[in-house]
Amino acid sequence: MKKKILAVTCGLCLLMTVGACQKKEEQPVPQSGAPGQEQLPPGHPTMPPQGMPQQGMPQQGMPPQGMPQQGTQPNIIVPKGEISVAVPDSVQGKWKAVVLTVENKETKKMADYTVNLHSDFKVPNSDLKITVGDFLPDFRMEGLKVTSASNAPNNPAVGIRVTEGGKQIFPAPGKKWGWLYTKFPTMHPFEHPKYAIVLKSAVPKG
Repeated sequence: MKKKILAVTCGLCLLMTVGACQKKEEQPVPQSGAPGQEQLPPGHPTMPPQGMPQQGMPQQGMPPQGMPQQGTQPNIIVPKGEISVAVPDSVQGKWKAVVLTVENKETKKMADYTVNLHSDFKVPNSDLKITVGDFLPDFRMEGLKVTSASNAPNNPAVGIRVTEGGKQIFPAPGKKWGWLYTKFPTMHPFEHPKYAIVLKSAVPKG
């Protein structure tokens, strides 16, 4: 009788021990991470693949999509093809000249020159000749057409062409006009080892 009781007791202890081990194995192993924060394995549906940024979040050091980086200025993307200039009636005949600032980079001297629209100007003591075209007080680009949205000087720009010794150096050969912008003088600028040319202002007619 005692042997039967001892055998039953041992069997119950063995079953309890196996059950406890199974429960211990079923407990999830916590992932390392911030205290109190549930960590999911890489590739989980609610997490991006390892090394990939989360959707909607900018990568470190990059601005959100569509936002310019700090310190940059707007850029005008010029499409391929022949660019035409359309001066609206509200601007036509309202401006007679522009004031160009020419700097000699070697001597650091600057001089302002008033040049009539649709005329040529030779920079003194140089081989540079500037041909001035149309002035657009509120420059806008619409596909392959540049125009002015109004007669207000919101974004003043002038089309010019520069030759040196009879050879066109601005804009690139084959293009008719390069544009200078008062508010953005470093955007698509005239580049030359000795001279710099920027648009300072415009002279209204009348």
